Amino acid sequence: MVVKAELKKLGFNPISVDLGKVSIAEKISAIDHSRIAKGLYQFGFELLEDPKAQVSEQIKTTIINLIHYPKEPLMMNLSAYLSKHLQMEYANLSSIFSEIEHQSIEKFFIAQKIEKAKEMLTYGELTLSQIAYQLNYSSVAHLSSQFKKVTGLTPSAYKVAKHSKRKTLDEI
Repeated sequence: MVVKAELKKLGFNPISVDLGKVSIAEKISAIDHSRIAKGLYQFGFELLEDPKAQVSEQIKTTIINLIHYPKEPLMMNLSAYLSKHLQMEYANLSSIFSEIEHQSIEKFFIAQKIEKAKEMLTYGELTLSQIAYQLNYSSVAHLSSQFKKVTGLTPSAYKVAKHSKRKTLDEI
């Protein structure tokens, strides 16, 4: 909403504004581009020029949506899902992501899942079994071992400690 409002304020007509992607009806000049960049920067947004950085952001956005805002459970492995969703070979996606983000797609995916598990544990509405199921873990033991590997605590210890050291999505 912020991006759309700022673009309208600057005199542009956004056709669509999705997470990480904007389509504008008008042709953008270099001066317009600079105005947009400055306008969005004040709200903490930046324009991505590098095609590799754009692909990396698309991967991150896809994974974040998959974990934090699921429409349906993941019915295939992550590599197949990303390849299908982004219409690019996984080897290329993986190479670009590692180059830009300095971590693997799998590590980012696990970090997102653990952060979502921390959120669910903090709210305390679901059992560990339900959390494992919702996050597509094969078992509670698998979730617990990954959770401990990433956080240094078991899910139970985390819940008892009432940790508030959750990270924002852009910090993960």
